[in-house]
Parts: sequence; structure tokens; C-alpha cells
Amino acid sequence: MINPEATDGMLQEQAKWLRETLSGIGDAVITVDVTGAVVFLNSSAENLTGWTQADAAGVPLARVFEIVNEETLQPVENPAVRALRDGVVVGLANHTILIAKDAVRRLIEDSAAPLCGADGKISGVMLVFRDVTERRKHEERVRHSELRYRRLFETAKDGILILDADTGAIVDANPFMCGLLGYEHEEFLGRELWRFGMFGDIEASRLAYQELQERGYVRYEHLPLKTKAGRQVEVEFVSNVYWVGDRRVIQCNIRDITERSQLERTTQAQSQALADLHRRKDEFLAMLSHELRNPLAATSNAIQLLALPGAEDPVQQRALKMIERQVAHLTHLVDDLLEVSRISTGRIRLNRTSFDVHATVEQAVAVCRPLFDRLRHALTVSLPPEPIWIDADPTRLEQIIVNLLNNAAKYTDEGGRIWLTVESASGTSPSGVSASGELASGGREPPGISASGGTGEILIRVRDAGIGIAGDVLPRIFDMFAQADRSLERSEGGLGIGLCLVRRLVELHGGTVEAKSAGLGHGSEFTVRLPMQPPPAPSGACATPAAAAAKSKRVLVVDDNVDIADSTAMLLEKFGHEVRTAHTGPAALEVARSFLPELILMDIGLPGMNGYEVAQRIRLEPQFERVWLIAVTGYARATDVKLAEEAGFDSHLAKPIDIRRVQETLAALCR
Repeated sequence: MINPEATDGMLQEQAKWLRETLSGIGDAVITVDVTGAVVFLNSSAENLTGWTQADAAGVPLARVFEIVNEETLQPVENPAVRALRDGVVVGLANHTILIAKDAVRRLIEDSAAPLCGADGKISGVMLVFRDVTERRKHEERVRHSELRYRRLFETAKDGILILDADTGAIVDANPFMCGLLGYEHEEFLGRELWRFGMFGDIEASRLAYQELQERGYVRYEHLPLKTKAGRQVEVEFVSNVYWVGDRRVIQCNIRDITERSQLERTTQAQSQALADLHRRKDEFLAMLSHELRNPLAATSNAIQLLALPGAEDPVQQRALKMIERQVAHLTHLVDDLLEVSRISTGRIRLNRTSFDVHATVEQAVAVCRPLFDRLRHALTVSLPPEPIWIDADPTRLEQIIVNLLNNAAKYTDEGGRIWLTVESASGTSPSGVSASGELASGGREPPGISASGGTGEILIRVRDAGIGIAGDVLPRIFDMFAQADRSLERSEGGLGIGLCLVRRLVELHGGTVEAKSAGLGHGSEFTVRLPMQPPPAPSGACATPAAAAAKSKRVLVVDDNVDIADSTAMLLEKFGHEVRTAHTGPAALEVARSFLPELILMDIGLPGMNGYEVAQRIRLEPQFERVWLIAVTGYARATDVKLAEEAGFDSHLAKPIDIRRVQETLAALCR
């Protein structure tokens, strides 16, 4: 028979053991009886609820363990109530907030299980819960971090690949990477980098992977990749290894640097071009010294010959011819130097008019004739009998032809042959020497263009049997300061500006220029193509410039250099004009008021009052309302021309002046 006292003692002992066990565990524990009143709280439960064992004993569980939903903050069913009612274990619940006695709120996880007595009946419930506030904060931080990472991953403007560090297989690819190479996201997964052309082949990929494993980081500045469509792109490749939890991953960042690489190559080429230009500039300056000393030395010798007492007239004539040639050469060099600035800054201006090219070609040939005669070159000129009309600047067109002829003369051995051919683009050569020869363009001109002056192209070809152009020089033959031969024997080398100026002038006229040569020793050919225009409609007869210029005009020449003033006056008097001279600014005003000239040729750098001031004074006086003012000066930059215009000058001539330009102005005054 069972002793009741012994049984009660055993139960009390078990209860004591249970209390001590529950007090020592880390989770919070509350036990309640079958009525839902609190029986026991361990220390963790006291800390979380704010209730002590003494205060909570016998109090309904709903007061001690007050819980609400995390999102709605509405009361939720106590798990102990359900455990009592249903006699089942209620599992861990999430999104639950415990409101402590002091109103502090904590996120918890809780569970409840029924307690049974010796008879197997439910005698109460044990409620177990824990504070998960810090864990939830950590999880939230991780979630936000992953969200930010995913957002960066998805929106990055660089390609990103994530690889398994153990297998090297791709496990993720961002949208930019897919767009860069043209593959779908699924096409990347499970494949290795070399399959997308990133390292050429599997062996190169293996070596890169090995380096990455050893160093933990690799970088390639210019890695060529091919897209799915076969287009090649250049990328910057950076890869590193890191841990994600207990797993190592490889991240590859891939940046498209195709445009940057092209810009770098362009910059490098420009830098090389600048270095080459700097080198050629030094050569140019050294050559310039040589080129200027030659004509000056010849001029000095000729002047000394003229100064010799008792010199015979033939010697004087030869000396004068020498002076004329060398001064012309020196003037040409100075003009070329001025053109350098105009070419570089794009300040070349055209004075277009409609004209037949015949007279301009003949004038250009006349300008070059002394050089051809001296070198004993045979020049054959072929012009069509009918007019060829063009809308262009006649002075600049003459300059184009003169530069091409001079170039041919300089690079043709003494006694050589040169051909100048002008024709329409129909391909029909005029009578005389054929324009094609062994270097001609082979009839590639557009068909159906009349040779009689319809709309189309005019072709100006200058061909020589000279030294030719080497293949490596031909592509840069039109560059500034470029020359085919800088040897000492090539004494007519010039400054290397002429062909560059030709190309610029031709392009300004809407045309093209091309150089051909079969190589050294095989001569060269330059072909200029310019747009033609229909001939002008017939108009009434008018006085010719020559007839108009025959009328005498009153001309005032103002220059502080007496020799220039007197020699200019002598030339104008030879043409039948009445001329006065002045050598200072105030004197110019005094002579002008008494002489009342119709044309004034005025230097700018005058003593007493400069030419700009004199011009401004003249424009203020009514008796000079119809006078024509021409600035004659050594200042020939675009800014100098603008200053002359602002001061009241009608036109501008650079020294030394061409008397033909003055005659043209006088002819215009007569008309």
C-alpha cells in the first residue's frame, strides 16, 4: 500500500528540482495552473516581463505576459491559453511583441506546452520565450545590406559576374554584363569565363584562375572580349576572392573601355603628331635661316657689282636681273611665312568671282617662267580652246597653280619635263600632250559632263618626270613643313608650306587635290578638282580695264621710306598718272588738301602721325568723300587688315606691292 506522505514528499522534491532546472536555463519560463494563473517565473522571465515571482504569483497570465502583433500592434492569442484548451504544444510564433510591466517592448519568440499530473490530466502549462530583438535587428541589417547589394548589382553600369571559387563556374551575372556581351542571364550560369572569350582559351583561363587563388586579386587593363554577335569590345577586368558565410566566391568587375581606349590611341597619335611637328619646326627654322641667307647674299653681291666704278652696262643688267629674281624669291618666302598663321588658324578668306580660267593659268605660268628658264625645264601647257568658267578667287587659284608648278620644278632635275593640263571632268584631253600618261587616273571621272563649260568639275593636272615621291612620304605630302627631300643638293627646297596651302585653298573652294607617284625616280602627278559653273549670260559692252586704266588719275603716295615712295611714284607716272609724295603723317594731310588726290597709297608706320590716324582725319573732311584709300604696309595679318578697315581704308596691300593690283584699283575708279 502506497504511503501518501511519501508520495507528497516525492512530488515536492520533483517540483523543487523542476523549479531549479527552469531557473537555470537561458530562455524565459513561466508556468501557469489550469486556471491560467501564474505559478512560477524564472529569472529570465522576470527580466523580460518586469514582474517578480512574488508579484506575479496567482496573477492571470494575460497581465504578466502581455503580447501584441508586431505589425498591427493588436493583442494576439496567448499560446498558453491554446495549450490549455487544446492540450497541444504550440510552436514558436514570430512577429510577436512582449510589452513589459514598465512598458518596454521587446520582440520575442514563444512556445507553450501542457503539463500533466500523475493521473495524466493537464495540470498547467509551461510557457517558454526568448528576446530576439537584437537578432531581428541584425537580420534586418543583413536584409537591407543584401537589398542594397542587389540594387547595386542590378543597376551597376559595369559588368559583374559572381563565380563559385571552388569550381570557377558562374553563379550570377548582372543585367549590364548581359547587355555588354549580348547573352541572356541563363546562358552565363554554370559556365566558365574562357567560354566567353575572356582569356582566349581554357589554359589562359586556368593560369589567371591560379593567379587569383594565390593572390586573391587580379587586374587586366586591356582585355579583348567578343560579344555573342561577334563584335569585339575592350574591357578592364578586376577580380577578387572573398567569403560569404562559409563559402568562398569570386567577383569579377568588367568595365567597357572601348571608347576610352580609342580616345587614348587618338591622344597618343596626336601627341606623336605634335612631337613630329615640333621636330619639323626645328628643321624648318634651320632651313629658314639657310633660305633667307641665299637671296640676301645674292642681292648684296649684285648691289656691290652695281656700285663698282666703270662697270659696263651688260654687267649692270645682269646684276639687276639677279636682284629682281632674288627679291621675288625672298618675297615668296615671306608670303609663305605669313600663310603659315592663316592656315593654322583658318583665317584664309576668299574673294570669289566668276571668270574663265585661261587667263589665270597663263598668268601663273608667266610667274613661274623665270624659274623654269633658269632650270632649263621644258614646260608643256595644254588648255582647251573653249572657256572654262569657275566661281573662285582668281588670286588664290593662281597661287594654287604657281605652287604646284614650283613644286614640280624644284623636284625635277635640271633640263627635265613638266606638263600642265587643264580640262573638264569628261575625261577628254585637249590637243597637245596627253593628260593621262603613266600616272593618270584611268578615266575615273564622272561620265556625261560636257567639256564646253557645263556644270561639273575642272581638272588641273601638274605632272613631272622628276625624282618622284617615296611611299612613306606620300600620305603626308600635304602636311605643313613636309618635304620629299631635304638633302643639300635640293637647293630649291623652299619651306614645305606650298602643298599644305594648296590643299587648304582647294578645300575652301569645295574641291579636292590628290598626289600620285609610282615611287622614287618615277615622277609625280598632282590633280586638283574644282567645281565648274555654266558660262555667264551675255551682257552689254563695257570699257576694258586696260582702257579704263589709260585715263590719268591723281595719286598720292605716302611712305617714310623715300626710296619706296619715289620708286612707286615713278612706276605710276610711267602709266600716265599724276603723282605726289609725302613722307610723314602731317605732310600727307597737307599735300592731300592741296592736291585733292583720287587715290592714296599710304604706309601705316609714319612719323608724326600713323597711317590709321591720317585715314581717320581724311574721312572726316568732306572734300575727300570720294577718295580711295589703300593701306600699303608690311603688317599683313588678318588683325592688321581689320584695323585698316576700321580706320577707313578701302583695301589693304602687303609690301612689296604688285603694281598690277594698283592698276586694277585705278581701272575700277575709271569705270
